[in-house]
Amino acid sequence: MKRSEARAAVAAAYRGLGRRGLIVGSAGNVSLRTRKGMLITPSGGDPDRAGSADMVSVTLDGVVTSDGTPSSEWAMHAAIYHAKPAVGCVVHTHADACTALAALNQDLPAFHYMIASFGGNGVRCAPYATFGTSRLAHDAVEALAGRSACLLANHGMIVHGRGVEDTVARAVLLETLCRQYLLALSAGAPRILTSQEMADAHERFKTYGPRQRPTHPPG
Repeated sequence: MKRSEARAAVAAAYRGLGRRGLIVGSAGNVSLRTRKGMLITPSGGDPDRAGSADMVSVTLDGVVTSDGTPSSEWAMHAAIYHAKPAVGCVVHTHADACTALAALNQDLPAFHYMIASFGGNGVRCAPYATFGTSRLAHDAVEALAGRSACLLANHGMIVHGRGVEDTVARAVLLETLCRQYLLALSAGAPRILTSQEMADAHERFKTYGPRQRPTHPPG
């Protein structure tokens, strides 16, 4: 992917998440790994107005190599890229249902078999830490161990994937599952799938969906 294409892809994902209501105002960010670091949405950005030129290039050590100021959460994105070399894209939002569950400081349990698509038998909730800090980055990486998604207590959610499209899809799925879980809680006590039922779901997911093609970061 060329640098111009990468900028366009990040901007398009940012705008798309805004249209879906997962990012409202500046409450969320998107990044894409590059050979020299990452492209990330700007600090205080607005998905309704974001264009390719607004995306900021920054190394994983925080050195800005283009115009603009990177999102205040760049360190959390960078920590995930450092910890997980196969990750190509990261999405962080304050989506309503995810944030509501995170405000309860609760994990998202295996109330539905689609939880298996994130790895493990539940989506963890990382403990609260001030936004934009190294502590938040550290706690997010720990909560993401063996997972592609986690909640951030009293804050929101973060997901990662190999490319922009699948990462956005995971963000949408996580918000959907959190909303469904909260709806179920409002009506009673949701039944949680057993370890064997989740093991069966994990086995089925091995052949679920299209085969992944190798992806390479833009220059």
